[in-house]
Amino acid sequence: MECLKEDKMLKFRPDTLEAVRKELNLEKPGRISEAIDILENWVQMQPHFVKKDFSRDYLERTLVASKGLVERAKEKLDKLCTFKTLMPEFYNDTDVKRDLEPLREFVLTAHMPQMTPQHHRVLIIKLVSDNIDSGIFFNFYKYLVMLCEYFMRIEYCAGFQTVLDYSEVNILGFVTKINPLDLRQIMTLMTEGYGSRIKGIHVISASKMVDKLITLLKQVFSAKLADRIHVHKSKETLFEYIPKEILSSDYGGPEKSLLEMNKEWLEVIGSKEFLNYMEKMNKANTDESCRQSDKFNEHYVGMPGSFRALSVD
Repeated sequence: MECLKEDKMLKFRPDTLEAVRKELNLEKPGRISEAIDILENWVQMQPHFVKKDFSRDYLERTLVASKGLVERAKEKLDKLCTFKTLMPEFYNDTDVKRDLEPLREFVLTAHMPQMTPQHHRVLIIKLVSDNIDSGIFFNFYKYLVMLCEYFMRIEYCAGFQTVLDYSEVNILGFVTKINPLDLRQIMTLMTEGYGSRIKGIHVISASKMVDKLITLLKQVFSAKLADRIHVHKSKETLFEYIPKEILSSDYGGPEKSLLEMNKEWLEVIGSKEFLNYMEKMNKANTDESCRQSDKFNEHYVGMPGSFRALSVD
């Protein structure tokens, strides 16, 4: 791609395209085009891929999510298509009004429109009620999947900073309602499938029970990701990592409130244009009867459907 196109929800810094490519050693003339050519040719040779007409912009974003490594990009694309076969429940038709709008009674979610100076995108997830059941968790996970598809179409960043705000809920009551296996599935899908490069996880809670949550997260996350968890007793220490100037008004920043941004995000992913796009991308799965069985066993034993048991003390 020659330049980044801003849309209604996401803005970029003037040098984002060049900075991200340079960080991943993709800035040399012709390097991106050469890598995408390799990916395009490789996709055509995969007999188990149902969809083979991925756009070059999509393949470039896959390459960026793979730290600029072509072989890793192949692996991520293969995993994402396979996960759509292994976890079809996350890709069933979603009624935004029925399934997602009610979520704001329990959780407010929004990606900040502006980036950090490091070209990171900030995601804020604020719990406003701990009266959550499995159906609410499931719909929230489907919402995250739709956002991931949106980013594969629009986003271009060096990574994500995720803020988990539990300051207004009973954190122990919330933790006991989380199914660790479901959480691990969605994290696997987001990180190993979509390649979300999470640079930091910031937990806001003054509760003495926050250690219970951290214990759960460390069981679900990789060791590298677990080391990136930061606990904040108040919003003030968050600003040591994320500039207040790019945050929502809920955190003293100039942007709209989380509630307002959440409504806008739902409008965007609920639009006819995006739902048509989702329908096409949901079909980018695999026909496992056409894959060499040894390759499946090599890459996917231990993936969704065979997770080890997790527990919370």
